[in-house]
Amino acid sequence: MVGRLFLVLLCYSFSANATEVQERVLSNGLKVLVKEEHRSPVVVSQIWYKVGSSYESSGITGISHMLEHMMFKGTDSHPVGEFSAIIAENGGRENAFTGRDYTAYFQTLEKTRLAISFELEADRMQHLHLLAEELDKELQVVMEERRMRTEDKPRAKLQEYLMAMAYSNSPYRNPVIGWPSDIENYQVDDLKKWYQQWYAPNNATLIVAGDVQAEEVFKLAEQYFGPIPVQTIQTLKPQVEMPQVGVRRMTVKLAAKVPYILMAYKVPSLKTVDQKWEAYALDVLAAVLDGGDSARLPAKLQRGQQLTSSVGAGYDLGGRLEELFMFEATPVKGKTLLDMEIALKTEIRSLQRVLISEQELARVKAQVLASSVYEQDSLFYQAMKLGMAETVGLGWKTAEQYRDKIDQVTAEQVRLVADKYLLESQLSIAYLEPQTMSAVHAQGAHHAH
Repeated sequence: MVGRLFLVLLCYSFSANATEVQERVLSNGLKVLVKEEHRSPVVVSQIWYKVGSSYESSGITGISHMLEHMMFKGTDSHPVGEFSAIIAENGGRENAFTGRDYTAYFQTLEKTRLAISFELEADRMQHLHLLAEELDKELQVVMEERRMRTEDKPRAKLQEYLMAMAYSNSPYRNPVIGWPSDIENYQVDDLKKWYQQWYAPNNATLIVAGDVQAEEVFKLAEQYFGPIPVQTIQTLKPQVEMPQVGVRRMTVKLAAKVPYILMAYKVPSLKTVDQKWEAYALDVLAAVLDGGDSARLPAKLQRGQQLTSSVGAGYDLGGRLEELFMFEATPVKGKTLLDMEIALKTEIRSLQRVLISEQELARVKAQVLASSVYEQDSLFYQAMKLGMAETVGLGWKTAEQYRDKIDQVTAEQVRLVADKYLLESQLSIAYLEPQTMSAVHAQGAHHAH
């Protein structure tokens, strides 16, 4: 173990001095970040827009995700389907994703072809065709995506119910893909408004990582994106979550094979926390509980006491708004969801009372740092971490400081955040009670009358 830790710290000091990120802001407000990595003749280009499901109001949930789909539907210069075809002809890969706080589009290409990506992205930043017949087609695609990802997956469905209960007024209560009735009722005008409101150079960050020269990238960016006019971006209203004053519980009955429990505690994100170290300590706490096989939950509840067939914990410090610290578990046959709840709370209590050993802390940090070092091997992840930090308003430099900050977390800080945030009054619990298909159909028939 010592050998591995030393190896990790060695890579750590080595990659900490890896290439610096260079930044340039064009006169229209587009921020351009370049990370030179000359290991292979490849370039990753990503454009991040500051808009996602947390920007949406009631009635149009999921519209950011819908617009992401529509962004492939053509412009004056490039008819529908041509965007993807051009990237493919040039041996590239492309995709897009929508989150709660961002929408991002990316291409991976051979390094001499970066201009192709810029030309296409600059074109659809301002000249998108939003046509009713294309929207109708794409609505079917999105409804199907929702069915596959959420409706037909009991755990995903439970998580959706839990989020809507855990948050009272934070937009994080809505699913990124949107609620079904909203998706069914989008109009082309809704999408046009959304596009005009948020798709602007001064609401975007362009990130390029790979075998490039920063100065050349800045010139290219100026050439393709420079002429796009600035737009007025409205300031978002603050959406501060109402304080929670007691535990919230629900039981959800769905067609499923096994019972399942989700527990979620309200915790700050790096963006919302007063003391920045607390967010990093929460990150380390999540790794103590569930960072690999030797972490506490799998070691004790799964292999030790053999209570659970699967168990996990997670925290994402990167949200724009207040986050949740999540636990999940599936009991083994003969154990109940209440057994799971008690076992998870017992592990939490022990972390609130007893300091973790220096040895465990070192092992957990090594694990967190190692996965962060492996990510360094991927151009895509390097660019992605910069994009996320920049877009949620933390600034891209935060992504570069992550390892140092994790390294500074102490055992006492881990105990303090467990004690301060994993409180009964801040907890939401959802039980999934499996139903047979026939019971679910009977329930459906009953509600139909």
